[in-house]
Amino acid sequence: MTSEQLLANNRVVPVVVIRDIVDTCPTLEALCDGGIPVAEITFRTACAAEAIRIGCEKFPEMMIGAGTVINAEQAKTAIGAGARFIVSPGLSADVAAVCREADVPYLPGCVTPTEIMAALEMGLTTLKFFPANVYGGLTALKALSAPFPQVRFLPTGGVDLKNIKEYLSFDKIAAVGGSFMMKGDIRANCKQLMEVLNA
Repeated sequence: MTSEQLLANNRVVPVVVIRDIVDTCPTLEALCDGGIPVAEITFRTACAAEAIRIGCEKFPEMMIGAGTVINAEQAKTAIGAGARFIVSPGLSADVAAVCREADVPYLPGCVTPTEIMAALEMGLTTLKFFPANVYGGLTALKALSAPFPQVRFLPTGGVDLKNIKEYLSFDKIAAVGGSFMMKGDIRANCKQLMEVLNA
């Protein structure tokens, strides 16, 4: 599966932080019940790899990946645990190489023309834009899309229910990422999100 195929089926990618392994199944079940069968489980916690392994085992219908992957070792661990895609806050040639070898989609964070050009040289055309709100949001994405028409973006950071439709209406945005639906009642948040997207 390519990054394009992954995001064609999932216009919203929840950024999920699992701090206690017992929260894995209830959290993923809530996302599924809310109509969002995808999760980017971040490598910010000690139990991330185990959470991915459990998630892939218990929820085979979900597209579960790893986020905040910053080096090759983490990428190998995540893919070994079953991660079906890898997301980084920045661009790593080492992580890109691991993902290419494993045939797993890699979505690196790129916010400058130089970073985008480096990603293109690695054959990557679907890129995370993070933190989107800090680096100019939709205005910046529209400006960057002019010299890089082949690139599609996954803006993350500052995306929420108020602006998600505006982001997704721009054809160079493949999907949006965020943790806004993870605060409070996940099922209710996801259902509200789906209502906004379907309106």
